[in-house]
Amino acid sequence: MNDPEYTAVLANVVKHFKSGPVLVRAVDGVSLQLPRGKMVALRGPSGCGKSTLLNLFGALDRPDSGDIVVDGIDVGRLKGGDEVDYRRRKVGFVFQMFNLMPSLTALENVMLPMELAGGMGPAARKQKAESLLERVKLAPDRYTRRPTRLSGGEQQRVAIARALANDPALILADEPTANLDSTTGGQVISLLRRLADDKRTVVVATHDNSIAQKADVVISMSDGKLMGKWAEEDSEAESARVSS
Repeated sequence: MNDPEYTAVLANVVKHFKSGPVLVRAVDGVSLQLPRGKMVALRGPSGCGKSTLLNLFGALDRPDSGDIVVDGIDVGRLKGGDEVDYRRRKVGFVFQMFNLMPSLTALENVMLPMELAGGMGPAARKQKAESLLERVKLAPDRYTRRPTRLSGGEQQRVAIARALANDPALILADEPTANLDSTTGGQVISLLRRLADDKRTVVVATHDNSIAQKADVVISMSDGKLMGKWAEEDSEAESARVSS
């Protein structure tokens, strides 16, 4: 499953939850390949399984069954420190609510993942963080401000810079424009679009069709399953797996 053409490969992944007496089939037998260097829109209504699928990619949750390989790493079988190290080095997260550390400045928020990963001195961390904030077009006079003194769009730019801190192969953005006005949201999506390159894949979970229009690849979900041509490819991949 370690194919250099793809950043991530899923094979027959299942994740179910119990909600009282009801079994929620959040991800229900999904097989999928995410190509490198592309922006992928994961589209579908609320509750269709988008966020659960992102959590599985990011090792924030474990599959009940099936295989997940990201940049050559068997994610579903990671445990303890290896799981933490994977999240630090291979995945960048961009959340709907920004999730910045309120006691840290914009610059310090971007430096934090580098400090946790180790291997860089303070001066190198600061220089790289400044470079990333410049890349996401945050005004330099905002670098020393804490999140409460930044606009929503500025906070999301800081969050994107933080996601890039350790040069991840995969960036996961869960409804990243939901708390932004349409103009600022469009700017954030254009920024995420530019981050997809030959080494990195950006996955944006959204129910907004205008965001999907800017993606290289659009994957539709409903009730934990892939829809349209993805459902057909999913079925073909599973048939091939069973027969091999």
